[in-house]
Amino acid sequence: MTRGTRTLTFLAAGLCAVGSGSLALDGGSVAVAADEKVAAPPTQDAAKKKDPRARLAEPWPDAEKMQKRREDAETRRLFQDSDPLPFTLTADFKAVNKDRNPASTRRFPGKLSIVSEDGQPRSIPVTLRTRGHSRLVHNCDFVPIRVDFPKEDVKGTPLESHGALKLGTHCYDSKEYEQYTLREYLAYRLFNLFTPRSFRVRLARATYVDSNRGKTLATRYAMFLESEGDVARRLEGRIAELPRTLFRNLDSESLTLLMLLEYMIGNTDFSIHALHNVRLVQNQARVLHPVPYDFDYSGLVNARYAVPSRLLRLKTVQERAYRGPCRTLEELQPFLAAFRAKKADVMAVVDSVPDMDSGARRDAKEYLEEFYSTINHPGTVKRRLVEGCSNRVTM
Repeated sequence: MTRGTRTLTFLAAGLCAVGSGSLALDGGSVAVAADEKVAAPPTQDAAKKKDPRARLAEPWPDAEKMQKRREDAETRRLFQDSDPLPFTLTADFKAVNKDRNPASTRRFPGKLSIVSEDGQPRSIPVTLRTRGHSRLVHNCDFVPIRVDFPKEDVKGTPLESHGALKLGTHCYDSKEYEQYTLREYLAYRLFNLFTPRSFRVRLARATYVDSNRGKTLATRYAMFLESEGDVARRLEGRIAELPRTLFRNLDSESLTLLMLLEYMIGNTDFSIHALHNVRLVQNQARVLHPVPYDFDYSGLVNARYAVPSRLLRLKTVQERAYRGPCRTLEELQPFLAAFRAKKADVMAVVDSVPDMDSGARRDAKEYLEEFYSTINHPGTVKRRLVEGCSNRVTM
């Protein structure tokens, strides 16, 4: 199918589309065998800790403290520079890459070597754990990881004030897969261009060393993803663990912009209803803002392993699908005007990604030009984003 004939499809309410093509349903029941021991009822404190609604009812800090938290998060050293951050990570990567259980709590010791702000080399003890789902279980030889730092040891380095960060890795030790990392980094930067309600990322140049043999396994681009706690602090809010949230429960402007951004990069691998690749931030006015992440299944990245959900009836991830909410042409116009006004900036971001090969850069621009071709024609907008939208689409 050519790009000019890509179709528009919508997801019906109550279903969660995931990149692996499987179907996730909310609800259901769990049967307990008659001879199975039933756990004692949780204590009041434990119940409060597990109940996200109870935690959201807790009092807010005063205005001065909220402002201080926001300023601290906004000025994290790691995200004040866009140059790739070089570091070396040493660990038993043979053991790390064998840990493929998404529910695993196993930790692996390691060492992160980095240059401090005063130019001195630093060696920081860290612990690693695997993370993710499709990339962890099915798709990658080198798994995505989370790096935990002792806060005292990272003082004076670009990692100062961080206790743990997700690290997006190269998946396979090849130029092709390294380009996927750069394209996903581009997707994050495009979201940052349009809204602060997005995860910041720092591109890195990572060297991975096997601790058992002292052998360098690879030197590839990677990226540190901002912690969700800092995202919430920047927005003067807090993370809300509220699955089954519907469109009507969210801030209308944030939701519409998010969905148009996802449409721009051709991403359908998310579900607000299931909190799949989306975090919710609640502010003091109790308003919920969706903040997306994880874009490797997008058409902009176009990874070899990425496939759309069967529910969407898309042939490839490069076919765009607007996932709602339903808006009139008049309601969409201010958002589309903002996209048009930033077109030159969008293309400049594409050009700013270091070491993206010429073919990938050209493909990214062509894919984004196709989006702009759509939003520049009212008839196409009406057909693809308005008339096809179903009011049942609430996820």
